[in-house]
Amino acid sequence: MQDLKDMAMKLEKTETGFTVSINGRTILDHSTSAPCIFAGIGEERMDMYRGNFEIEDYVIERGRLAHAEIDGNRIALSERSGQKPRLVLTIENGAIEFEASDPLINRLWIRIPADHDEHVWGGGEQMSYFDMRGRRFPLWTSEPGVGRDQTSEITFKSNVKDRAGGDYFNTNYPQPTYVSSALYAMHVETSAYSVFDFRRKAFHEIEVWAIPERIEFFAAPTFVELVELLSDRFGRQPPLPEWVYNGAIIGLKDGENSFRRLQSMRDAGVEVSALWCEDWVGLRKTSFGARLFWDWQVNEERYPDLRRRIAELKDDGIRFLGYVNPYLCVDGPLFEIAEKAGYFATDAAGTTALVDFGEFDCGVVDFTDPAAAEWFAEDIIGKKMLDYGLSGWMADFGEYLPIDVHLSNGIDAKLMHNQWPTLWAEVNAKAVASRSQTGEALFFMRAGFTGVQKHCPLLWGGDQSVDFSRHDGLVTVICAALSSGLLGNAYHHSDIGGYTSLFGNVRTPELLMRWAEMAAFTPVMRSHEGNRPRENVQIDQDPQVLSHFARMTRIYKHLAPYLKSLSGEAVARGLPVQRPLFLHYQDDRETYAIQDSYLYGPDILVAPIWEAAQADRVVYLPQGERWVHAWTGETFAGGGKVQIAAPLGQPPVFYRAGCADEALFSGLRGL
Repeated sequence: MQDLKDMAMKLEKTETGFTVSINGRTILDHSTSAPCIFAGIGEERMDMYRGNFEIEDYVIERGRLAHAEIDGNRIALSERSGQKPRLVLTIENGAIEFEASDPLINRLWIRIPADHDEHVWGGGEQMSYFDMRGRRFPLWTSEPGVGRDQTSEITFKSNVKDRAGGDYFNTNYPQPTYVSSALYAMHVETSAYSVFDFRRKAFHEIEVWAIPERIEFFAAPTFVELVELLSDRFGRQPPLPEWVYNGAIIGLKDGENSFRRLQSMRDAGVEVSALWCEDWVGLRKTSFGARLFWDWQVNEERYPDLRRRIAELKDDGIRFLGYVNPYLCVDGPLFEIAEKAGYFATDAAGTTALVDFGEFDCGVVDFTDPAAAEWFAEDIIGKKMLDYGLSGWMADFGEYLPIDVHLSNGIDAKLMHNQWPTLWAEVNAKAVASRSQTGEALFFMRAGFTGVQKHCPLLWGGDQSVDFSRHDGLVTVICAALSSGLLGNAYHHSDIGGYTSLFGNVRTPELLMRWAEMAAFTPVMRSHEGNRPRENVQIDQDPQVLSHFARMTRIYKHLAPYLKSLSGEAVARGLPVQRPLFLHYQDDRETYAIQDSYLYGPDILVAPIWEAAQADRVVYLPQGERWVHAWTGETFAGGGKVQIAAPLGQPPVFYRAGCADEALFSGLRGL
């Protein structure tokens, strides 16, 4: 694989400026009349309410850095000849490093040449648009919003009630990295608020509300090699734990009754790998629904004798998972311990900063304080979770760091806000490693930023609405898996049936079944009862749903040998389990804009049904292959669209004729 230092980054003087290219591709093209770099001063306004942000910028100055003085690999930029440089660039090792000569500069704009038919993907975990071309994407970790569609009723109502409606660009996991169809990738090394603007035909504009440390470029002859480079850069996940392959992780939050319900599911033929009870810490009632009690230790009243029950499950081949997040509620005993030790972020007066999480307040554990991070990793995750017998957990939130708190490391919280999910992932990973359980214990996160790949073993798509909506329903988790997968996140999954139920929006049996069909072809199957369990149909409440779900878990378990091979590829090469079609068919440009189907490894193509009352689907099959329909055995030539019947239980799934696992895949027809 190509080493970053071997990439040919070249700086060349021109008559009135310079160009910078990588492997022959121009990435900066600067002249006096058409500069590619602008610098200035801005004053931002940021307002957070329960993880949702209102952000705007007043640009005081935006100057054209038109004049360039070049000395070796250094470029000094000023607005005109004879003026003192405002910005100095250093070109080396596939990167452009930045140094501000003018300390007042806090805004930077860079234009990167674009092809008129270029596609761009990435930006972290994007939910609405996989191909980002033609749109503007602010990159700031936050709640993604309810509905995420400004034209929808549910988004309107969420905005009126809690400013929580969101938009197409809102995401728990932003990352200032994109991959281009021109076979290069770009990453901005900064934690500041930034914007990727892909609306212009001639260039991409990168906006950063700080002077970044550097901008890095990667190039390779194939998309596969490019993804490998990015995975090398950001970090690799360990293999999936062996116990995951045994079936679905069943999410129940019904106290002691969860064990009885789990057994009834098993009796109905559901293959189970784990029981996930996020309410192991207890519940509190809010207007949003049943919320957890944010004090991270077992609630013996809700789960009596839990340690013994966990051991019995493990003896039966089933693991137990819980829940944790990086905040502590004021009415829990752990809050007092952390406050006495000085482990919380503080306000301007030096007292514990409290955050409203929706009818209850919490302190923010300051992970920039090594002692606080160690305490949380050892005393909470280590002793109260891993030593208690938990084999995994949802490591929730990470997006809520207030921008006005004071932190132990002295860095402005506006610059730490995006980094917080990565720090949170690191705390979890250290706890797991301290018990020698890396690759054995499994935690999963929705929040992320640059570097989360190194620490977090599994992403989940966040809190989708319990519906088929275009911007917040089932289809969005496909986009999330594909976009994050290109940037080194090999494993992705979602809440089967969605999570958020508000304003009378409740899940249907059809939604649960269609979501389970997709989940059977992802790294992890995991169910969730949602924020309002009593108002939404559950897997074990409808005989048809339960029978369907049981079959989907058998399909998942049947494919375990193949999934194990994909996990091996993830460890060795950084390739994601769920892959965009173009990753293996880069010469077929028809695949570049497809975001509602994916490759499950190199050999299976999955086109989930993501709209209500849909009995068939038109599927594009990449050229150069013959594709076998998984349920009928009918073979189709690639390079065109086919219309496939898709009754419940038979989602459009194809495998490559002649592939190494063809015998395994043909066995799906007998399940």
